[in-house]
Amino acid sequence: MRNDSQFAELVSVACHDILTPLATVYGFARTLEQLPLEAPAPRYVEMIGAASAQIDELVDQLRLVARIEAGRYDPPLVERDSLELAREAAAKLEEGRVAVAGEGGPVQVDPEPTARALAHLARAAARFGGYETVELAVRGPELGLSPLSGSARPVVLGEEARELAAPAAALLIRALGGSLEAREETLVISLPSGDS
Repeated sequence: MRNDSQFAELVSVACHDILTPLATVYGFARTLEQLPLEAPAPRYVEMIGAASAQIDELVDQLRLVARIEAGRYDPPLVERDSLELAREAAAKLEEGRVAVAGEGGPVQVDPEPTARALAHLARAAARFGGYETVELAVRGPELGLSPLSGSARPVVLGEEARELAAPAAALLIRALGGSLEAREETLVISLPSGDS
C-alpha cells in the first residue's frame, strides 16, 4: 500500500468481505436456536450468536475508522439532546454500569454512532480504571466522564490502543468537530452544538 488513504480503502473492502460470512454464521446460529437441542448445545449456539454480534460491531467500528481516516466520513448531523445521548449510551452497557446526571442541551451529531462512542468511552474508563461504575455528568454540550484513572486516560483519549472501541470513539468525536480532554480525574467530552 502506498499511502494511508489506500490502506483505509483496503480496510473498508476487508470489512465488507468479512460481513458476508459473518452474516451466514449469525443466521445459522439464530436458526439453530429454534431447534430442539440437547444440553449443552443451546448454550454453545447462544455463545456463537453473541460472538457474531460482537464481531459485527468490531467490523462496524473498523469500517468507520477507515472512512474517517480516508476523509470519506460525511456524517448525517442531527440535532439531539446531550442528556438523551448520554442515557442511550448508558442503556448500551450493563445496567448500573453508567450513572447519568445533569442537564442536556442541543448538539449536532450522528446520533447512533455518537451514543455508541459514549458507551465505549464509559466502558473503557471503567475497565481500564478498575471501576464497577462510572458517571456521565451532562452540562449542555459537555459531558464529564468520571472517575478517570491514570491508566485509563491514554486509552480513552485515543493515545494508546489497548482495544479498538475507545480509540475509534475518540476519533469519531473529533471527526464530528467535538473534543476530548482529561481534566484531573474527569474526561471532558465536548460535543458540537449548533452554535459551534
